[in-house]
Amino acid sequence: MKIGLYLASRPSDGGVYQYNIMMLDAVLSLPAERFQATVVFTDEIWRERLQGYNGDKVYLPASPYARVLRRLTRENILSIDTLRRLSPFIHPTIRFLQNKRCDLWIFPSQDPVSYHGEIPSLVAVHDLMHRYERRFPEVSVNGMFEWREMHYRSICRYAKGMLVDSEVGKEQLLESYQVDSQKIYVLPYVAPSYVFDSVPSRDFEVRYSLPKKFIFYPAQFWEHKNHKNLIRAVNVLKDEVQDLHLVLVGGKKNGYESVRKLVAELQLEDRVHFVGFVPDQEIPEFYRRAVAIVMPTFFGPTNILPLEAFALGCPCAVSDVYAMGTQVGQAALLFNPVEVESIARAIKTLWLDEDVRRTLIERGKQKIQEWNQQHFNRRVEELITAVARTSW
Repeated sequence: MKIGLYLASRPSDGGVYQYNIMMLDAVLSLPAERFQATVVFTDEIWRERLQGYNGDKVYLPASPYARVLRRLTRENILSIDTLRRLSPFIHPTIRFLQNKRCDLWIFPSQDPVSYHGEIPSLVAVHDLMHRYERRFPEVSVNGMFEWREMHYRSICRYAKGMLVDSEVGKEQLLESYQVDSQKIYVLPYVAPSYVFDSVPSRDFEVRYSLPKKFIFYPAQFWEHKNHKNLIRAVNVLKDEVQDLHLVLVGGKKNGYESVRKLVAELQLEDRVHFVGFVPDQEIPEFYRRAVAIVMPTFFGPTNILPLEAFALGCPCAVSDVYAMGTQVGQAALLFNPVEVESIARAIKTLWLDEDVRRTLIERGKQKIQEWNQQHFNRRVEELITAVARTSW
């Protein structure tokens, strides 16, 4: 069976990039006697990860035609059906993928390329939060809601199969687009492989100058990540827990300036530390040094961050939204991300109660053994076989 994997993500894409890594591990583990795999990557960042792979690997940078065609469909100048008919003649990426004649192409980045041509595709649908959390501008303003609607409807219409992270993700896809349930496959996230073997740089201490003890939250400064309520919770605790520190990583974009402004208004500059963008290989060391992670996001259904914490022995507290409670089970504290006091109680418990931290660490280790990369790989192999054989 001929299988293709289309890697179209960068480290700055966060969880989507990590999911690409998971899927690459799964595809590279496929039995060579049954599968012939082609890996296409659109960014040079993937060359290092593919160094040990002797199979078919092709660097195919994003075509300028793709950007033009995406804009035309986004502005309803060109229909998806017309685009699919034209693509083999004007879209070099589509032409390449079609000429490979794979039985199935996997798109872990839910890329529009998956439906821009007649390609047998298995496409990840990471979240439909533009429908369920429309109040956040990053998924609703400047035409984003309308584009996401068109995008996900097209995936549902043209893909042979769709991957979701949870039963909640499946229910939301069914509810939103009335897709055939047999086309939806649940594939839970795992901790990405690099967290287990990463080594910090020699100048780590000098480069980051971290507090001796700190709460950690690695997330881009989108509004839905809810940094502000986390900072307000630190403010609630600042007199009661006088050695409390919070470390934030993420690029200086999106809502970064408004978050810094809040820190200044609350006079927390000595408590809240902005580290900036941190490379993936350095992030695990933050987990190892942190007292705990606290993740107050409003988005789901599930997230990769708690799994990284479990893998690295870092206790955590997470928002009790969508399928997050099911994902973490008894291995993390849950709180209401709307209520600052609820977040503050979780922080206080993690900071002061060593027994709780120890228990959560042990439960986290057990949790990631129940579903790990090996389980993920076997499930991907099963799904590839099932989806490739379907006739719809």
